[in-house]
Amino acid sequence: MTTRVLPDPRRHAYRPDLASETLRDTVEAPRYAPGEIRQVIAPALPLRREPRFDSRLDTEGLFGETVTVFDESEGWAWVQLTRDGYVGYMPSEGLTHAIFTPTHRIATLRTYVFPQPDSKSPPLALLSLNARVAVTGADGKFLEIENGGFVYASHVAPANEKVEDFVAVAEAFIGTPYLWGGRTSVGLDCSGLVQLAAEAAGFVVPRDADMQAAEAGQLLEDPHLSRGDLVFWEGHVGIMTSDADFLHANAHHMAVELEPFAEARGRIKAVGFDVLCVRRLARGAKSHRTDKAG
Repeated sequence: MTTRVLPDPRRHAYRPDLASETLRDTVEAPRYAPGEIRQVIAPALPLRREPRFDSRLDTEGLFGETVTVFDESEGWAWVQLTRDGYVGYMPSEGLTHAIFTPTHRIATLRTYVFPQPDSKSPPLALLSLNARVAVTGADGKFLEIENGGFVYASHVAPANEKVEDFVAVAEAFIGTPYLWGGRTSVGLDCSGLVQLAAEAAGFVVPRDADMQAAEAGQLLEDPHLSRGDLVFWEGHVGIMTSDADFLHANAHHMAVELEPFAEARGRIKAVGFDVLCVRRLARGAKSHRTDKAG
């Protein structure tokens, strides 16, 4: 008898009572839904394992990102993120049906949205790196954005503009608090740091460390470590900033820390884990995109 292997529920929208229409031939469910597109209008919207505020944070959707909503109940929407296919529950109040097309992304760690083109006015919101906005006009040093408000012009970049060095982006997060499931400069985890920095450089990588270890960039055999290499352990990932130094968001320091790689490897090995693999992001490498994973 053959046992059906179900797809990873983190990136495939199914649960006992409902599944995405795209999974009709893959999983059995009482009903299937095509879903509807909505957009995140909160600065950062939590995606949780269960529809409860005390449920574990799995990841976050940033302002301007889109999701597919399959079900909604008691203030919670069951969604799949367009960016990386992650599935979970988000507060409905942070989503809108009124979709705008982003023209720019936030290119600094964080920036304020002001009600007027005046830095002395009380800010409306704080947006993080890679949040998406639609610019509708300019006023001096500020850009006006759809949905209201102004951002400092030098803090944004065209949506399709890519930085050359994703490691430099990651290095800017040094000192940021560690937060499981976080994706902002207020708090983030190891794979969130890698995903955010890579995204700023135009690389598409999945959300969790195990997914990145299987899919991000190219696997290196017997590598000589160099700047930009991603080093993986079971459940953990970090970035080489040189052949000897290592950057990672980690629960040991409870922050993004730069330290000698040998020191980090020795400490992690002491608790029973050694390096699983090393991967390298490269221009032109195949992207493992999951926008329509279902």
